[in-house]
Amino acid sequence: MTRLPQIALLSDGRRLHLQDGPIDLVIEARGRTDDVRAAYEAAARRFTGLLDELCAELPELRTAAGKRTALTGVVARRMHAAVAPYAANCFITQMAAVAGSVAEEILGAMLGAAMLDQAYVNNGGDIALHLGKGEHFSIGLMDRPDRAGVMRTMRVAADDPVRGIATSGRHGRSFSLGIADAVTVLAATASQADAAATVIANAVDLPGHPAIIRTPANELQPDSDLGSRLVTRDVGELSQDEIATALESGAECARQLFDRGLIEGAVVRLCGDMLVIGPKDIEEQRTRPLALENAVCA
Repeated sequence: MTRLPQIALLSDGRRLHLQDGPIDLVIEARGRTDDVRAAYEAAARRFTGLLDELCAELPELRTAAGKRTALTGVVARRMHAAVAPYAANCFITQMAAVAGSVAEEILGAMLGAAMLDQAYVNNGGDIALHLGKGEHFSIGLMDRPDRAGVMRTMRVAADDPVRGIATSGRHGRSFSLGIADAVTVLAATASQADAAATVIANAVDLPGHPAIIRTPANELQPDSDLGSRLVTRDVGELSQDEIATALESGAECARQLFDRGLIEGAVVRLCGDMLVIGPKDIEEQRTRPLALENAVCA
């Protein structure tokens, strides 16, 4: 039986909240009143039953990705497409792109139903964007996604190639093999950003360091797609040189993905230090300390 998700406008009357099991979306659309209403109705329709679609293929979604797939659902296949570029070089499952893929699917349903000036679907910090001509969007970056920390903003304009933002790291909703506090990635789509953020966050690491506590993923969550692989549970005191080494490892991974055209930029954070990777305008202008007013947090 198809589940009935929670569907409601938030108290500001502008944003739509959709929740079903682990999927928790905050959506905002801007445009003509009738178009916004039609977009929200389309989002709710597409969201209903989406978790059931994913659960039907969950065993394969949790297996290591390869070049080919027997997945049939549109969101499941999008997840596979997002992680496939990494499958030959590291262990990765389709679940690394689930949040971004869901956000992308709901945004697509909205745009198929209405003409909007601007819209976003935020799935726990993984964001799918739509920007009409002349529009721009501000994203708030937190030093750690699990608590209020030092915040910065990143501005995305309509003529930029970025339509997806995702954040990963050891403090997020999912397990991480690395030690990054947070890695935020800008990419052409939310699903691509989600997969890349996972890969880069895993690369921010100091293998074998005695101050890093790791535990098999399946001891913490028996059905984890990571199986017995060691995930980071705590990071003790690190020297500035060690922090720089771990950050540079993640930054080098991000540079390679940028050169391959898989991302448009990344911000890597660890123990209060930060590296920004991407075109010159991202590195010099788009991340800056600011008070957040109308920014969406990633």
